[in-house]
Amino acid sequence: MWCKLQLCLLRTAIILAALLGIAAPANASISLLIEEPFGRFGSFNPTGHAAIYLSSVCAETPIRLRLCRAGEMGVVVSRYHRVHGLDWVAIPLIPYLYAVEDLSDVPESASAAVKARLRDRYRRDHLLDIAPDTRDGETPKGEWIQLVGSAYDRRIFGFQLDTTREQDERIIAKLNDSRNRSHFNLLYRNCADFSRSLLRTAYPGSIPRNALADFGLTTPKHLARAITRFGEEKPEVAFQTFQIAQVPGTIPRSRNVNGIAESLVRSKKYLVPLVFMSPTTAASLLAAYVGTGRFRMPAGAPEMPELSPMPPMIALNTAAIQVPPEVASSTRKFACSEMESPMPQDSILSGGGSD
Repeated sequence: MWCKLQLCLLRTAIILAALLGIAAPANASISLLIEEPFGRFGSFNPTGHAAIYLSSVCAETPIRLRLCRAGEMGVVVSRYHRVHGLDWVAIPLIPYLYAVEDLSDVPESASAAVKARLRDRYRRDHLLDIAPDTRDGETPKGEWIQLVGSAYDRRIFGFQLDTTREQDERIIAKLNDSRNRSHFNLLYRNCADFSRSLLRTAYPGSIPRNALADFGLTTPKHLARAITRFGEEKPEVAFQTFQIAQVPGTIPRSRNVNGIAESLVRSKKYLVPLVFMSPTTAASLLAAYVGTGRFRMPAGAPEMPELSPMPPMIALNTAAIQVPPEVASSTRKFACSEMESPMPQDSILSGGGSD
């Protein structure tokens, strides 16, 4: 029996160690989200969209940030054009991706009608101050639809760096203290410029401009290339990548993200006329793209961890702790209560006893 008690205590220690490891909070992080272009505008401007996901920063309101409380999943913040006159808006992660508040409500496949219905329902529940009904009580038109349900329209790539509480608080202060009034400009005050400014708030000097391949403009793909290089050079920031799949369904699939020079060089409708009109310019574009503009998006990256299925829950005293299936199974199989008979106390104290 003494051996059985020792075995039970050992297994209990292993299980408790696993529980403590699982219960430990995940590191805070800042993630650059690069979203593929879609629709008519995406065919004209294939640079896509950029946003920032902050895992430990949450939205008190869509225009006011705070540190997250236990159980909250953070926000996505980005710059928008013609959204209630605002420069930036913060939306919780799951609504931003799927226009629902819980992962269990995400449809397995979606049509344009399903997407529109979910977006409008979330708008009516949470965003009426930003996107109010029309005078006759109908759903308004406009670019507010970019705020929620992004994963119905496009695939998204993530580039993640760890952050400290101090870095998160700097970002919160920067945005809360800013004058949140739209000054969007497609060339020099776009979504990528906004994302770059937040990355540089967390990591000053981390994302330089690309003066050649993107003609000094900030594009989403340039940010992806720059943050990848920064992360690879700084192992302490725990750089990693992930992706978020476009929701299956009848909605057209999004297109690949391109930079400016890349768009010109890889598109025959632009390159062929340019070669005839100005071979020198075409050669310069090609050199700029080859020299500083080439970058392959991480198509093999894993799924975003926050979207992975959660392990089962067990109750330990008054705390709910997530336990992997194999640990939960071990707990059931080797519970101390399953010992054939209790060990006499004098044997425990003396260290004696046998099978």
